Amino acid sequence: MKKLLLIFIVLIAIGAIGSFLSGGDKTPHVDSAKSNDNSNENEKQSNAADNSFNIGEIAEYNDVQVTVLSYEESTGNEWVQPESGKIFVFPEIEITNNSDEEISVSSMISFDCYIGDYKADFSSNAFMALSTESGKQQLDGSIAPGKKIKGVLGIEAPSDWSTIEIYYKDNVWLSSNFSFLISK
Repeated sequence: MKKLLLIFIVLIAIGAIGSFLSGGDKTPHVDSAKSNDNSNENEKQSNAADNSFNIGEIAEYNDVQVTVLSYEESTGNEWVQPESGKIFVFPEIEITNNSDEEISVSSMISFDCYIGDYKADFSSNAFMALSTESGKQQLDGSIAPGKKIKGVLGIEAPSDWSTIEIYYKDNVWLSSNFSFLISK
């Protein structure tokens, strides 16, 4: 357990340093693998204007593309369960580094989460349940230029949640660049 805690602290420190070193001020925009019809173009322009994206939409900032691919819910396992009246929610996110520099991503530092209108912290219990119940990994690490990372965030949410907003920021000292809306 001490070893796991030490690894977790080191990952947070690496993410903080990487976030501090990366930065910029480009406006986010959306790309989509969907068809390029006019209604899709209107949706892209609308989303780019308010910097809010849905599941499956690609947001780009400083040559870094971020996509929330999907989400799963879990009641935990025999070792780790959420608090009474809550469930674990695992949004799966893919980040593509199209820049010329290595970037660092930390699930605890690079993202903020709100459930409804309330700030929610990422759950260490959810991460522990994740590591024991699935082959998916936590969204932490360095991404070389031209490479990708895919992982999940661990959120402990009320069982009756209806919306979760996830805000991405590429620098711990800057405000969020854009957000993703997950609706149940």
